[in-house]
Formats: sequence, structure tokens, C-alpha cells
Amino acid sequence: MVSMKDIAAACGVSVATVSKAINNHSDIGEETKALIKSKAKEMGYHPNTWARALKTNKSYNLGVLYKEASGSGLTHDYFSQILENFKVTAENQGYDITFLNNSKLGNDKVSYLDHSIHRGMDGVMIAIADYQSPEVIELLQSDLPVVTIDYVYNGRISISSDNIGGMRALMEQVYACGHRKIAYIYGEESSVTSNRLSTYYRFLEEKGIAANDDYVKEGRYRDSYAAGKITEELLDLPNPPTCILYADDFSAIGGMNAIKTRGMSIPEDISIAGYDGILMASQLSPTLTTYWQNTVEIGKMAANELINLIERPKSTIIKQYTVEGKLIEGKSVAFPK
Repeated sequence: MVSMKDIAAACGVSVATVSKAINNHSDIGEETKALIKSKAKEMGYHPNTWARALKTNKSYNLGVLYKEASGSGLTHDYFSQILENFKVTAENQGYDITFLNNSKLGNDKVSYLDHSIHRGMDGVMIAIADYQSPEVIELLQSDLPVVTIDYVYNGRISISSDNIGGMRALMEQVYACGHRKIAYIYGEESSVTSNRLSTYYRFLEEKGIAANDDYVKEGRYRDSYAAGKITEELLDLPNPPTCILYADDFSAIGGMNAIKTRGMSIPEDISIAGYDGILMASQLSPTLTTYWQNTVEIGKMAANELINLIERPKSTIIKQYTVEGKLIEGKSVAFPK
């Protein structure tokens, strides 16, 4: 079996330099690192992960808690992109990913924390979960390094999309286009929903626009059917809105279909806007005005901060990070008639 010592002799460097190159340490030149990795591959070197774990007292395994309630699973555009970038960033630093569950290990039902301990996970990223669940609270209150996505918990690092800034950007856009009768179909109760809904009301208050409760309806995230039904209710009002904001782009598509079924045109008869900035939004007719969330940066930051907690626990600052996105001006918003 090829060892680091063999690679060091072949490259004319020290064993320590080989170790640094293989483990992607930053205090070694990229050219030297590439040379050593190329030689290691050529010689058929495979790192002994068990020996590495025993030496460092780490498993190099990160847990991911992903309990998505809408039924979208890993097809959920927002979270799937976060997970992909989390995975790639973690793997580039030598970590593997394991999804947590609270079903069974053998014949015994286990909690999320039990599963984490049983698998020897170095830390956990909570992508989405029921934060009121006793098992999630147990995990958050444990000694295990944890990073949360779009949820702030005291004493934990959180990475959140700028939901306040995003909602304000959309409101500013439709307001600048002359809309004052603005409806909002929001998603299920969560901190994300709360921040966006509060921003909606605050914006109206700042502009001196009286909030119309008939314009504010609870829907479900990524439920185009429900969004379509609620859109019909809004259009049936004696004094219907001139613009409808949706909780996400999939919901906006449901609203768009309901509007077109009535023989109405977007944006000539009514304006709409979504949220998330998924690829499909740019392929609709008309293209959808929406707010793009920076899932690449969120995923990368979550992985880096979790690994910092594991490898540099004393110097890693516990704070709440907010990642900005950007407004995408489609063709679905125009001045009302």
C-alpha cells in the first residue's frame, strides 16, 4: 500500500508537506499541492480515513437535518441548491454528508441527537425542520456544533436569506409602478413568513396606505393549486387588487394560470410577482418579477461556519449571518390601468 512517505520520496518533499497538500491546507502553494496530488493519484494512494479519525478524534462526517413538510423533498429548488453547495464545500474540505432521521437504528427508535451521536457526526446543519419539535430543540440545546438555515436560535450560528430586504425590494418595485392595492398570498407559519409579512405591513404603513385584510391571504409554499384558488378569491372581490405578491415562484405560476383562465392578461389587467428567482421564472410568458435568493452563498457559508465550529471552536464567533439576494425585474409588473 502506498504511503505518504512514498509520495514524499517521489516528489522530493517532506511527509508533512504531503499531508498538508492532501488535506488542502492553505499554508502550501497551489502548484506544489497540485503536483503532490497528481503524484498521489498516479501512485494509487488512498488516505486511511479510519487512521485519520483516530488521530484527530473526528469522523469527518457532517449531519444534515432536512424535514421538509410540503412534500417537495429534495426537488425543492431553494433548499436543494443550498444542500448542493453545502455538500460541495464540505467535500472539498474532506467531509462526508449524512442525512439525519429519527426513525430507527435497528429495532430502536432514536432521536436526531441519538442518530448524530451513533454515527459519530462532528456537527449538524439544520436545513429545514419543525423548530418547535422537542427532538429538534434537544439537538439545538446539545453540545454538538450546529448551524441553522433561516432560523435564529440563541447560541447558534444561523445563515438566513435577507427576507426583510427581499420583501421590501418587491414592495418598492410594485409601488414605484403605481400600485397601491397590493395583495399578498403568504406561506405557512415560520420565521421566514413572519419577517416577510411584517415587512409587507410596515411598508404600507410607511407609505400611508391603509392595509386591507381582504388582500392578505394565507396559502402554502410551493402549492400552485392553492395559490390559484386564492387568486380567484382575490379577483372576485368588489374592489380587487391591482397587484398580487406570492410566497414563491411556484405559487405565482398557479396564480398566473388562474388569471389567464379568466381571459385576463398579465400585466395589462393585473400585475404579479413571485419570490425565490428559480430558473423557470425567466422562462415564463411574461417573465416573472421576483426576488432571487443567493442559495450558493448560503450553502457555502453554512458549510464553512460549521467546519469552523468543529475545527476552531474557541475562535469561531457565534453570530447571525444574513445573505442578500437581488430583485429580478421581469415583465409581470406594469402600471395599473
